[in-house]
Amino acid sequence: MKKKMNITSKIFIGLISGIIAGLIVYQLKGNTFVDNYIIGFFFYLVGTVFINSIKMVVVPLVFVSLTIGVTSVSNAKKLGRIGVKTIAFYLITTAIAVAISIVLSSYMQPGSGFELSSNSVYEAKEVPKLIEVIINIIQINPINWLAKGKIIQIIVLSFFLGIAITFLGDKAIKVKEGFEALNKVILKLVMIIMKFAPYGVFAWVGKIFFEFGYGAMLPLLKYMGCVLLALIIHVIITYQGLLFVFTRLNPFRFFKNFVPAMMVAFSTVSSLSTLPITMEIAEERFGVSKSVASFTLPLGAKINMDGTAIMQGVATVFLAQAYGLPLGIDDFLTVIFLIIILTATIASIGRADIPGVGVIMLSMILTEINIPVEGIVIIMGIDRILDMCRTVINITGDVVCTLIISKQEGKLNQELYNAKYQKIKT
Repeated sequence: MKKKMNITSKIFIGLISGIIAGLIVYQLKGNTFVDNYIIGFFFYLVGTVFINSIKMVVVPLVFVSLTIGVTSVSNAKKLGRIGVKTIAFYLITTAIAVAISIVLSSYMQPGSGFELSSNSVYEAKEVPKLIEVIINIIQINPINWLAKGKIIQIIVLSFFLGIAITFLGDKAIKVKEGFEALNKVILKLVMIIMKFAPYGVFAWVGKIFFEFGYGAMLPLLKYMGCVLLALIIHVIITYQGLLFVFTRLNPFRFFKNFVPAMMVAFSTVSSLSTLPITMEIAEERFGVSKSVASFTLPLGAKINMDGTAIMQGVATVFLAQAYGLPLGIDDFLTVIFLIIILTATIASIGRADIPGVGVIMLSMILTEINIPVEGIVIIMGIDRILDMCRTVINITGDVVCTLIISKQEGKLNQELYNAKYQKIKT
């Protein structure tokens, strides 16, 4: 039976096809038919309809999913000490990941010279300051902010609504069931929209390469290089630094024994698919207690998204530079705040495995800081390659977290960690 091609592979094919088509029609630039009908009508129509479809689901996805998420995790006492430590580790490393990505992309300037604003009707607006974002969290007219798509305010409204439903218990059971049913419908809608992503990427990337020609290649390569370098810094300095500080374990032995899981993660592009071998290595090579690994690793596979956070940080700075929008310290704090909040939002509902979740999250961030969402299409196109690397980073963070917590809980067999190479059964 022929294996069905997944959506990320189709999007990558859409990217390559769009580049080729754009470069072909670039040679015919100035031709009335090409300019007005192929690019001005067909490419623009398909690309814009896809972008608008993404914008359409952002508000209902955040509002409904977070409300359900709050009702399902409202009893924090059930998490226990290990649960609190695990979630704290994932959120703190996410903050570090975003900071690394922003500092690095600000230095490397991957979007400088792209000048998307010169070929767009977009006019750069000032990014709201962090203090303004915080002050405006509570508003007197929540319906107005739902209509305007103000993500932070929607998150706060959803949080309080979820708390209210939880407090009412059985009295609000029908409301909760209604939100759960609506959540399934919206998630299905997201998956349907993502099926059209390859065509949207093809059209929008083709339009960009028609406008810039081969000049569009260098900024995209710089963007990819920036993301990859940030991922390497995070896995070597952040993760291994934390591992050594809290456990005094040898980082070199960690990588030597963890290579099989990293290879599986790179090829499958899925933390969940890699989970069996990740757990086996954690228990049989690293000496982690099964009671700890059985909690921290499955949780991390669902909610740990440091790799995605790095992509979002670099992508935000990249597109800000491309649209000529300068970002200051306050602006960077706003971006970090937004990414952490949105990561926590997705984590609360365990939806890191939704197709296109990273794109949806990025569109929320761009909307909040007044950067055109259209830019995410070119990010989507090259995301297939980067996604493989991000998955490796994510599972590495899961295991480092598990080792640290096991050490603190007195459930780590360091003799097994330092023992000779152990053969993996999986």
